[in-house]
Amino acid sequence: MGCMINGVTASLTAVLDGRWAHIRQAVRDGLGAEFVSVAGEGGDEARARVTRLIRSLPTDVGVAAAFPVAYGGSADPGGSTVAAEMLGQVDLSLMVKAGVQWGLFGGAVVALGTAYHHDRYLRDIISADLMGCFAMTETGHGSDVQQLRTTCTYDPASGTFVLHTPHEAARKDYIGNAAKDGRMAVVFAQLITGGKRYGVHAWMVPIRAEDGTPMPGVTIGDAGPKAGLLGVDNGRLSFDHVTVPREMLLDRYGQVAPDGTYHSSIENDTRRFFTMLGTLVRGRVTVGAAASAATRNALTIAVRYGDTRRQFTRPGDDREVVLNDYLAHQRKLLPALARTYAYVFAQEELAVTMGEVQSGTGPVDEHRQRELESRAAGLKAVQTWHATSTIQMCREACGGAGYLAENRLPGLKADTDVFTTFEGDNTVLLQLVAKGLLTGYRDAFGSLDGWGRATFVAEQVREMVLERTAARSLIQRLVSTVPGRDEEVAVTDRGWHLAVFEDREKHLLESVIRRLRKGAATKKDSPFDIFNDVQDHVLSTALAHIDRITLEAFVAGIDRTTDPAARELLAKLCDLYALSTIEAGKAWFLEHGRLTPARSKAITAVINDLLRELRPHMRTLVDAFAIPEEWLNAAILREEPSRQDTMAKEDDAVRAT
Repeated sequence: MGCMINGVTASLTAVLDGRWAHIRQAVRDGLGAEFVSVAGEGGDEARARVTRLIRSLPTDVGVAAAFPVAYGGSADPGGSTVAAEMLGQVDLSLMVKAGVQWGLFGGAVVALGTAYHHDRYLRDIISADLMGCFAMTETGHGSDVQQLRTTCTYDPASGTFVLHTPHEAARKDYIGNAAKDGRMAVVFAQLITGGKRYGVHAWMVPIRAEDGTPMPGVTIGDAGPKAGLLGVDNGRLSFDHVTVPREMLLDRYGQVAPDGTYHSSIENDTRRFFTMLGTLVRGRVTVGAAASAATRNALTIAVRYGDTRRQFTRPGDDREVVLNDYLAHQRKLLPALARTYAYVFAQEELAVTMGEVQSGTGPVDEHRQRELESRAAGLKAVQTWHATSTIQMCREACGGAGYLAENRLPGLKADTDVFTTFEGDNTVLLQLVAKGLLTGYRDAFGSLDGWGRATFVAEQVREMVLERTAARSLIQRLVSTVPGRDEEVAVTDRGWHLAVFEDREKHLLESVIRRLRKGAATKKDSPFDIFNDVQDHVLSTALAHIDRITLEAFVAGIDRTTDPAARELLAKLCDLYALSTIEAGKAWFLEHGRLTPARSKAITAVINDLLRELRPHMRTLVDAFAIPEEWLNAAILREEPSRQDTMAKEDDAVRAT
């Protein structure tokens, strides 16, 4: 039996590790206990430790893998996000610090700069000899990047730019690497030349001298104590008429000649802005992945604890029952575990798509680029919300032990909390997803004014909704076999699951369109009012879309699984993901006639049956995450053998009496 379970575990690990299994294993093999977060560490200690370790991380199969081969990288953006995801299981401060250095700072130089900037800076960025910051967010403007207030004005007389923070609300805030280690920053500001604004661009700006003192005109502050991520030195930057050489403009998409003439291959300012930001999508892909990695840590700790912690007795039996045998406990852990598996498959497909889009040598495929941005935004939102709720649930599932710092869960909770609002506030990101659906990607570069147009047609939208994201022919075949009447098909039928998710998305989307048309027809004051009146509906549509593509990715993952036992286990887990999602949305499905009351009750009964069937496999499912023991770093897991031994002795004593 043990060999069979080990074999299933290995097969599950193989399919979960996916295309970049070699990177996952290299990180597991290469990062030992010295890289793991330290419970009870102070802020200064954490910063010093993470700064020391950042230079010890491997760059060949690490976060720096996305850099061009000519400069020491491997031109593998998908592999880079996977390496960062793995760091999320080791130490989230280390992951964020690496993400700032190589993903945001270095990634911006690669994506927005030209050969001049690459030759001059990339090697030092990869080696971490040049530590840097990504200075985009301002105190008064976070998600609304297009309206940043920092200005960078070209002076043709001196041939330089003048970078300036006009008021307190334009201060760059929450900037990683700024408080302590950053020597240079990629600063985003409004480009002004010849008295005209050309929108947000980015510059390479030195912020510290070699001795660590701020450069002239640069004010650096510490963001102060935070709830988590103590090892990341978040800071604040302000600029008082700082001189920036003309060549420090990252000018891939917009150039300023010595005489101040502006030129860009993308004439429209708004379109140019979104094109520039689209190249930086890797940050969102990475944050969602790391959130799921931390969630897998929490579930592993909670499931293993629940297999040894006992509570109360059965009638007629003095032996106490382990927590995982209680249906209420299974109701907590197993649906969350099923959703976590689903996100692993969805994230894998997202990383593959990003690698394909960003590794191309020809012209950018705008449709695929916008599709990538939309999916990255949506998956980042749902994975970070899932992390927040699941880690809290795992904390509660471990009782008082879950509240102790030595058991890792409080640290995971604190460190991932900010993930719901950095790299884009989740609510704003879901609006981006919905806008992509509503416009059919034809007007993806427009402003929110586009929400008010009455030109949407259901036929165009339907074509976009049915565009598959994974295993297209398989999904279509499963859906096409579903009978017309729901009562004629089992609630565990995979085609029915796919059809239900798809139907909900289409219905919500078409309802939003009708409401937008109605709003436009009433000639309200502004397009903003028209959109604002349906904002709740828009967010529901985006979530339904992400649920659907996640289910499709799960189905595709099962299809790739060759081991029959692993495949069967994944199929049950996929049933649980689909049915628990439908159960959570029962109100909508009943309200819109998609479920009868009898079928709704049947779904709950089947879920409970699935929980009983999956109960013996809970340990196998978390072991398949293949998280090294030292990475989990939880005292309750180190105490596991002695706790099991004690329970066995207690059981023997009970039987003897």
